[in-house]
Amino acid sequence: QVQLVESGGGLVQAGGSLRLSCAASGRTFSSYGMGWFRRSPGKERESVAAISASGATTRYADSVKGRFTISRDNAKNMVYLQMNSLKPEDTATYYCASKYTGTTAQVMGVAGMDYWGQGTQVTVSS
Repeated sequence: QVQLVESGGGLVQAGGSLRLSCAASGRTFSSYGMGWFRRSPGKERESVAAISASGATTRYADSVKGRFTISRDNAKNMVYLQMNSLKPEDTATYYCASKYTGTTAQVMGVAGMDYWGQGTQVTVSS
């Protein structure tokens, strides 16, 4: 069982930055591919970024490439999403999720994720 708790959301002006954190419980965290996802009202859930279990490989949605950076610290059971140059269209609830031995491609595919956090709200004002 893995529990995921996101934090770091908030209100920021366009062009600003936020850093989201996801704290994971469990002794096998380093075996999980991890991802960040978001959902806005009236929109489908969107994959944002993924990172492999070791942290060696990352993958991003085209909409955030060059602006967002996913990272992890397996010693601390943490995953991060650094978000720069934020735009109003980035406004959403952001979730982290895990997939046991998942590749970044599998994580970005969303289906079959094992555990989800409760989400953290990010609001970008224009």
